[in-house]
Order: sequence, then C-alpha cells, then structure tokens
Amino acid sequence: MILYVRFRLEPMYESLLPHLVALLGEFTPVVEAAPPDAALADVRGAVRYFGRGPTELAAVIRVRALALYGVDCVIGAGPNPMLARMAARDAAPGTTLVADDPETFLRGKPVAALDGVGPATARTLCAYGLDSVGRVAAAPLAVLQRIVGARAGRELWERAQGIDRTAVVPNAASRSVAAERAFDRDELDRDRHRRALLSLAGELGARMRSEEQVCRSLTLTVRYADRSATTRTRTLREPTAHTAALTETAYALHEALGLQRARVRGIGLRAEGLMPADRAAHQLSLDPSDDKARRIEAVADRARARFGPGAIVPGSLAA
Repeated sequence: MILYVRFRLEPMYESLLPHLVALLGEFTPVVEAAPPDAALADVRGAVRYFGRGPTELAAVIRVRALALYGVDCVIGAGPNPMLARMAARDAAPGTTLVADDPETFLRGKPVAALDGVGPATARTLCAYGLDSVGRVAAAPLAVLQRIVGARAGRELWERAQGIDRTAVVPNAASRSVAAERAFDRDELDRDRHRRALLSLAGELGARMRSEEQVCRSLTLTVRYADRSATTRTRTLREPTAHTAALTETAYALHEALGLQRARVRGIGLRAEGLMPADRAAHQLSLDPSDDKARRIEAVADRARARFGPGAIVPGSLAA
C-alpha cells in the first residue's frame, strides 16, 4: 500500500518538508519527497512489521506531524502512487481516504482527474463522449490510440484501469529547492526586500552548484502581515544556477508585484525544474564580463566550501 501525504504547509514554510520526510522515514525507508508540500511512502513493509493497517499508520503520522511541527496533513492511500495521489485530492482536511477498490473509486470521476490528462487532452476525449474515467476504461485500446496516439493511448487506458507502473523512489533527486527569509518586523523598505532576494538567490545558486544542478524557473512568495501571501513564477531564459541570473529574475518578479508600502513579513524563493547541469545548454556570450563573473563565482564557491558560507558575501549584504 502506498501513502501520499500532502502537508498543509503555509507559504514560506516549505523548508519543513525535509523534516516531515524524515518523520515518514521512521515508518518506512521507502519515502520519496514530492516538493513543495508532499511525499510518497511505500508502507507495505510497515503494515506487516507494525501489524497495523494503512489508515492506522496514517493516523499516527498525522498526530506526530501536528505534535512535532504543528503541521496538519491530508493522506491518500492506494495500491499505487497514482491512486494514492488521487485519493489525497479527494480527502477532506485532516482525514485519510483509502482507494482500495480502483474500479469503484475511478468509475465516476471526470477524465481530467487522471494523472497525465491535461486540459487539451480532456477536451479531445470529451468531444468523443469519453468524459469519465469509467467510459475511458470501457473503450477499446485501439480507439484511444487513434484519438491521442499509440503511446499516450496505452498509458491513458492503463491509468483508467487503475494501473500505474511507477514506483516510490527513495532518495530521489529533488525537483525543487527553496529558501526563505523572515523579517524581525513588518518590513516596508523596498531595499531590504531586495537584499533578502539577493541573499536567497545566492543561497539557492550555491546549493545547486554544489550538487551540479540547474533550475528552469523561479517562484517568488511574499508573505504579508495579515498572513496572506502572493506567489509568482517565471521561467528562466535558460536553465542556470548562476547567482546573477537568479537575482535578476528574482528582482523582476518582485518589481512585477508593484508593492506599494506593503507590510512584508517574509520572502521566499524556490528554484524549480531541477536538472543535472551537464544536460543543460548554455548560450555562449561574447561579453567578457559574464565569463569573468562565472569564474569569480567558482572561486567564491571553493572559498565557502573550505571556510564556511559566510567567507565571501556580496558587499551590499556585508554592510
């Protein structure tokens, strides 16, 4: 049985996810993080070891998450990751929903509820009268392949039957990395906002470079005094871990918000779409200053690795 645990993390508190994943690791070693706020856990061994069903294990997980971190969660359980995720989407806050009968669970759901079925595919299927998962499951495989293609048609048919061939991958490479800064008081000063963004971009860039990764997009979250938050995402011109490029995008996201005397409680930045750096293309530049900045950045990384993260910081942050 697979559990999909979606933690109800407020914006700016995504850094708790590794601790919550470690909490799941106390029940089973087969845990896969699903940033920014969820995780998959294969508890088949835990069910046998503890002699408790998935619902009972989920209740203990929920209590520990609340007691240790003040975080509630919604949990879905199913025989595979897809059904567990779908069950979690249907579960009420603070509850566990078990999808132990795939046919009954899926039959009446709209086709758009299936993993991998986007708006365009859903519209195409609905045009042929295949507007529910039950109808897709009853359709011949050859018909689905003619509508959406051979490979996509087979995957769609299998998912409609409740079949998911993916597995929970422990210690899988993270698809995102996040950092945040909370202010001591409600901050109205735009320059202090920008200093926080510079610090966040530098931290994320250094972390990605140390793991030889780059990101495809940045997400900015600004949290206000009334506990509301604004989130914006922007795709980078090219996948990168270069601090200057990350900072430029973070500044642009912040400027686009048009904050006017906003009382800001904290700022968070998340690098998304991580991929190995050696698989990313880099546009060559004739500007010597870009190459110089990257060489300086490499030297600074080596200094921080040897003497600590505070060994070299931008002048505006040292003031």
